[in-house]
Amino acid sequence: QEVTRSESSQAKKSQHAEEAIFYMNCRAAYLTVLKSSLENIKSKEQLGLVLHQAGRNPSQKTVNKYWTSQTTTLNFDDFCAILKKEKPATKPELLEAFGKIDPDNTGYILHDELYKILTTRGEKMTRDEVSAIIKQADFNCGGKLDYKKFCDLYLTTSEQCCKAAREKLEVDSRLRQQQFGNQTETSSEGITLPVSKPSPRILRKTDPKLAPAKGDSRTPSRPSSAQSCKASVSTTVSVGAGSNRNTKLIEPDTMKEWQCAQSKGCFYLEEDGEIISHKYRLHLPQRSTVCITIKPLNLRQVEGKSCHWLSVDTALYILKENETQENLQLVSFTEQQNQEMFGWKGELGSGIYWLLPFTTGCRLKKVKTQVTGEAKLVYRGEDGELVLTKEFRAALLDIFETIDLDGNGRLSLEEYNFFELRTSGEKCDEEAWAVCKENFDMKKNELTRQGFMDLNLMEANDREGDPSDLWVTLLSLGYNKALEMTEACPFVIDIYAEKCKPRIKAMYLEAGSWQLNRAICKSVVNKGEAKVMDGCENIIIYTYRAGRRITAVIENKSDNKVIIHVNNEQSKNCLSNRGLTVFAVEVAPKSMMVSQHVVPLNEQEEWLYNCVHSLL
Repeated sequence: QEVTRSESSQAKKSQHAEEAIFYMNCRAAYLTVLKSSLENIKSKEQLGLVLHQAGRNPSQKTVNKYWTSQTTTLNFDDFCAILKKEKPATKPELLEAFGKIDPDNTGYILHDELYKILTTRGEKMTRDEVSAIIKQADFNCGGKLDYKKFCDLYLTTSEQCCKAAREKLEVDSRLRQQQFGNQTETSSEGITLPVSKPSPRILRKTDPKLAPAKGDSRTPSRPSSAQSCKASVSTTVSVGAGSNRNTKLIEPDTMKEWQCAQSKGCFYLEEDGEIISHKYRLHLPQRSTVCITIKPLNLRQVEGKSCHWLSVDTALYILKENETQENLQLVSFTEQQNQEMFGWKGELGSGIYWLLPFTTGCRLKKVKTQVTGEAKLVYRGEDGELVLTKEFRAALLDIFETIDLDGNGRLSLEEYNFFELRTSGEKCDEEAWAVCKENFDMKKNELTRQGFMDLNLMEANDREGDPSDLWVTLLSLGYNKALEMTEACPFVIDIYAEKCKPRIKAMYLEAGSWQLNRAICKSVVNKGEAKVMDGCENIIIYTYRAGRRITAVIENKSDNKVIIHVNNEQSKNCLSNRGLTVFAVEVAPKSMMVSQHVVPLNEQEEWLYNCVHSLL
């Protein structure tokens, strides 16, 4: 366990170091074209230019994908998001492309053929542009283009662009100090990142009755980089290692006589980094004291396999349905913590409630992992028949456990359709379900574990052992090629009611709604520490801590939009949902928005949240 923990810690540090390099390269490219990371990209041509400086060579089609007819500007964060999606071309990819017009694999393309292709296909070039290419002596000889040399020169030139931008950034102290963007800093205590998404509890400055909890302290701090801004406010929260996990939540074991309802669910990480999850409808037939909890689902633990999802923070926002589903009122959220469980205990009136799961995204995020080899999913037995491997069967059992939302050991059509929507984007209708019933093991019109296994085996047989479709399913459910769940977090929700039988039902599988975002902001404003920005009474920063999470919300009461510079350079042992140490956000007039969420990088050590919000 110690070795595994050490390896996990090293992997995290390596990941954050990679993120730091990525964001440094982003800033270097951006500041080659623009004066500041707070300056926006204002045209399609400018977007193409900064992408070139970042070592990309986008087609017009790619540029048009990000700069549409509705686009007026793109900011630095938009640029970073584009670079994450548009990876630089690799030599194998370039050679493969050239290979399609060199079927004999000679390594050369005749200039006449090159003229014909480049002036008639795709984004057509002019003859002058093609002539400029074939006049380059480095990769042209005897009326032919040596495309292997061309690829080498292309990649070298691309890297030189990036290197020149980095060197300019390092030499120019003025640019180096303009840390408005996705840059992470390393220190002897680990990687320091900014704060993350909504979280819970800090004390309201204006309430003299409230005092800091034991282990917490707040002292003013204002890094020099904020001094050029018009107005600023700083917040510092120091959390001791022992303060990360409190025991305020009453254990459900003390409520053995209460009636209980349970449902499982899952957070899934999308390709663009967005997180989707199940959404739930809760019905209480009468007023009752209730206890609602959420925690990561503890699946089997295979020796040597990491259980990344168990460290993911979870929360539930409880909203009351009034006349319509659109009109939801925030009741509370699970701010009390006991180990990995978060919960809320209080009295609820009879009626319909919505439970909206939430995770900050601090720990559930895209991670570059080195996977050595691809796990085998099927093989042919001695009789020549396909068989599921032991590892794949184990993964399927975990998947079944996750999608069996009510935990009865069988999949109803509704439960199976959540699985289908996630993996294929389609639903299974009653007629198709009847066909499943004829071919696979079912009980009470619900698919059993064995039936689920046989269904996947049939899929492998349909492709004659080709595991491609099976991998599509696994990857969409958060697994990597080593059959490790790294981009999903299954969870379990328990509702205990003293005076009635609660009923919970999963209704949707979707991204966080505006209702969830509004609930997060409102919870932080209601319970957080409020600080008016010095020199600008219309800007208020709310900060709230609950257990292992801190969330900051910016409220703009003015009639104009504002740009707020957020600086977390002095934070220690912090992990952010943004992945940024210093960044800027635009807040619309008469509105509020989440600035960031943060959790400790190492929960066993003290962590310091030190953030300066400045008006530019």
